[in-house]
Amino acid sequence: MTRVNETHAPDLRSWVGSANEDTTDFPIQNLPFGVFRRRGSSGPFGGGVAIGDQILDLAAAAASGALAGDARDAAVAASRKRLNDFMAMGPAAWSALRLALSRALRTGATERGRLEGCLLAQRSAEYALPAAIGDYTDFYIGIHHATAVGRLFRPDAPLLPNYKWVPIGYHGRSSSVVVSGEPIYRPLGQSRAEAGDPEFGPSRRLDYELELGFLVGPGNRRGEPIAIGSAESHLFGVALFNDWSARDIQPWEYQPLGPFLSKNFGSTLAPWVVTFEALAPFRAACPRAPGDPEPLPYLNSERNRASGSVDVQLEVLLQTEAMARSGLLPARLSRSSFVEAAYWTPAQLVAHHTVGGCNLAPGDLLGSGTLSGPHPEQAGSLLERTAGGRQAIALPSGEHRTFLEDGDTVILRAWCERSGARRIGFGACASTIHAPKRAP
Repeated sequence: MTRVNETHAPDLRSWVGSANEDTTDFPIQNLPFGVFRRRGSSGPFGGGVAIGDQILDLAAAAASGALAGDARDAAVAASRKRLNDFMAMGPAAWSALRLALSRALRTGATERGRLEGCLLAQRSAEYALPAAIGDYTDFYIGIHHATAVGRLFRPDAPLLPNYKWVPIGYHGRSSSVVVSGEPIYRPLGQSRAEAGDPEFGPSRRLDYELELGFLVGPGNRRGEPIAIGSAESHLFGVALFNDWSARDIQPWEYQPLGPFLSKNFGSTLAPWVVTFEALAPFRAACPRAPGDPEPLPYLNSERNRASGSVDVQLEVLLQTEAMARSGLLPARLSRSSFVEAAYWTPAQLVAHHTVGGCNLAPGDLLGSGTLSGPHPEQAGSLLERTAGGRQAIALPSGEHRTFLEDGDTVILRAWCERSGARRIGFGACASTIHAPKRAP
């Protein structure tokens, strides 16, 4: 687990002026990684680092002579069309590059003259997925979400007996994970009313799911579990993640093997990956409620209990097509936090995922599952926010929503702030709902 170091000093300032603004997600204390190219270009994508409202092109930075040694080697690996090679290098390489970039981007750095020409405004960029995602696993660590959804179907016993013993997860579809800004097409599938035969058509209860995505760094050999004490050295970073869900398709299809068409049509990942090192000042305890069972030994450690969680603030906003035409800003639907929402930590997910012998690989994605607080205004999905579709949400445009309609844009945001540390953010994870491309 990375400790606080000189890159986190709250008084650091950058010669990139926008990085010093109080409202930026990307001060010099953050330095998240992503993959980009100039908007409208036909050239290849490449790795970059967000600093203020700019992107530092890592290929150009490596060629400029501003970086040397291990940091330059890491920058070359991170400059490729996906970050997988860089992710595979491990914490020492990640930290070396982060430290070199922090020093080179600070006010007064002698490297400024070499790096100024390596910047591109974020408004002039387009993005690709930060990694080639070989496998995607969706967990279910949001205890308030699990309780609220369980209460809709099992009022007397909303949580199943295994929930507080084992991190629940299932294997998702990596091929339909897309980067923020890509459209999400309303899925087609079978659904069934309370009585009668199933019918086929577009989902009428399309929903978002507010999640964090954890991206794997170095993997492990098949048959060799990752111990809880070293699990975080196998995690590169965190990005906002929206794992869309078709609530009317899922109940009919998910028994006995789980969701299928209701989940495989699309998941949206933010372009910027905030490293676990950047999150060091915001670590938090993961206590269990009195009476809850202690995790089994392979999921338990003193360090994980003391600081295995991360204090990330979370927000969901919605802008309908009518709101956009009228110039109305997106409306906030919910506000929550990872600490309050998550029952299991990122390290526990890695330890559990591999304990049976499963091999993870660089760029694999672990979704947290929907993150909700205990109150309706903290819901990470419309299913909870509208009490299963029974309580419509009133929007500033005069419109109402129980589930998503075509033209709706869902925007996820997240940030960390704490006394004695510089606020950092995750950027936005946004997609607009489109009608199905065609019906068979």
